[in-house]
Amino acid sequence: MKIFLAQQNYHIGNFKANTDKIIEAIQEAKQAGGDLVVFSELAVCGYPPRDFLEFDDFIVSCERSIDEICQASEGIAVLVGAPSRNLLPEGKDLFNSVYFIEDKKIKQTIHKTLLPNYDVFDEYRYFEPAWEWQVVHFKGKRLAVTVCEDIWDIEGTNPLYRFTPMEKLIEQAPDLMINLSASPFDYTHAEDRLAIAKKNIQRYSLPMIYCNTVGSQTEIVFDGGSLVCDAQGNLIKELSYFEEDLVAVTWDGRKSFKEKVLRPASELPDTELSPEVLMPDSNPDRIYHALVMGVRQYFEKMGFKQALVASSGGIDSAVTLALAVAALGASNVRAVLMPSQFSTDHSVDDAVQLSVNLGNPYDILPIKDIFTQFEDTLAPVFQQLPFNVAEENIQSRVRGVLAMALSNKFGYILLNTSNKSELATGYGTLYGDMAGGIGVLGDLYKTQVYALARYINRDEIIIPQHILDKPPSAELRPGQKDIDSLPEYELLDQILYQYIERRKGPQELVRQGYDAALVKRVLQMVNRNEYKRNQFCPIIRVSSKSFGIGRRMPIVAQYLY
Repeated sequence: MKIFLAQQNYHIGNFKANTDKIIEAIQEAKQAGGDLVVFSELAVCGYPPRDFLEFDDFIVSCERSIDEICQASEGIAVLVGAPSRNLLPEGKDLFNSVYFIEDKKIKQTIHKTLLPNYDVFDEYRYFEPAWEWQVVHFKGKRLAVTVCEDIWDIEGTNPLYRFTPMEKLIEQAPDLMINLSASPFDYTHAEDRLAIAKKNIQRYSLPMIYCNTVGSQTEIVFDGGSLVCDAQGNLIKELSYFEEDLVAVTWDGRKSFKEKVLRPASELPDTELSPEVLMPDSNPDRIYHALVMGVRQYFEKMGFKQALVASSGGIDSAVTLALAVAALGASNVRAVLMPSQFSTDHSVDDAVQLSVNLGNPYDILPIKDIFTQFEDTLAPVFQQLPFNVAEENIQSRVRGVLAMALSNKFGYILLNTSNKSELATGYGTLYGDMAGGIGVLGDLYKTQVYALARYINRDEIIIPQHILDKPPSAELRPGQKDIDSLPEYELLDQILYQYIERRKGPQELVRQGYDAALVKRVLQMVNRNEYKRNQFCPIIRVSSKSFGIGRRMPIVAQYLY
């Protein structure tokens, strides 16, 4: 049996583009002699559709697309994801479903059982879990079809779920497991995905086909990496990462595939990466491709063309600018340098050299005179009070106003350059350097930003070495350094990682060996600045716990103080 995996990039709510893409893959698979083509979870409407699912017209559009796909299915069978209606009065109105289509007809509809309701997922808000489980009968074989999360609780350790649907399906003696997925990227997820596939194969002694989506939907990145494994757990095919792909395998109808083993089971991870560790290696190569795709997709799917980056000569704006050029092309990325009287000459020189290296246009708009005008205007009210954070933030907000003026005048989308360490501790200015359409580095700690800069420079010097070597500074007052306000990033980032990603409380952090006073100081900074993050732009997610929709904290709270 020749089975195709269609790993595709969908646009949420763009039914024509999504349906055309699906039908094109069906036609290609059919012409190549395919028997079955497998797509990903909610392929028809794109994932995650969120509250669009509450619009009846949205569901009607999904149904029309399924009708079109049916008409294109003559001579080949299709497994494709889309919402379906719950026809019973009990429960939610919709299922997260897979349509099995053959001979231009819907032969069976399979519903997702395990509905994730954590981090960026809120599927139980919209969907009813499956209450019956049947294998799909096709060409004399029995296919155990599941949807994404359905295979992730194989050991029954997640208290959200009572059982895994494969425990029901295995009773019907299936011959092959097929999982349609929309599994978001994080920088250790590729290993976790392989480990989960291997666990399922070992438990059920069945080969597996796993088809993931690819592309970026605002803050959520999907890296693809679809895979095929035989019943021994050997990896037969692994589809491209961060790219669309259409790949066929020939299943022998039993335990194996005609194709050669790509990686033996012994080389695949047995378990997901342990969470009880210090901040892991940031995998800068994966992060680089995820962020480039995240920026590019945000612009393409929103219909934007050009980006603007406020280039300070610091590490964060340098990395953001390099990523933007890689995503959009140098001619489509404009840098604006806005030095003040506190900016060092080398910062301006470094920012200019960066744009020269990248080949992108740039402008220099000094803000000294504008800042002086603000000081003069406020002098009667400030009454000669000493220079403090108020004057520092004025400079940042002047830059924000100038950047947004360029954005409005020329149609640029301002890319935010704040990193996760800054956002966590509130080391940023609302309506100033926190402005932007999308946060490029907001899920990377400062130490990870440096690792990413070194990766960008792996073959040639793109980011001037001086930017990597000099102490980080906001340059908002004479001689300012980040360490004047924050602990050393190497230490700060480890505490932040344990608190944010690993959800370790203060006593647990102290037991890990961190100084109690430092832990209290850092956690207070994080919690007191929730109001800032609540007003921040979307952040491209690359970790297991990013700021934004995946981390929902109260603004007014006293916990951990």
